[in-house]
Amino acid sequence: MSTAVELSAAVWRKSSYSNGEGGACLEVADGFPSVLPVRDSKRPEGPALVFGADGWAPFVAAVKDGTL
Repeated sequence: MSTAVELSAAVWRKSSYSNGEGGACLEVADGFPSVLPVRDSKRPEGPALVFGADGWAPFVAAVKDGTL
């Protein structure tokens, strides 16, 4: 079973939490039902992290509350 996700046609959008000064910019790609691809907008040619959709909300919640 392959776990690779084909991202060549992904449409990326900048996170609403990214600042407008070119730093701390995170992009996500919508349209992948079971995963959430994430990348650094300063390095669009670089690697993307792919999170399971069911784990993304708990991850964000933990970051917001300071657990992570």
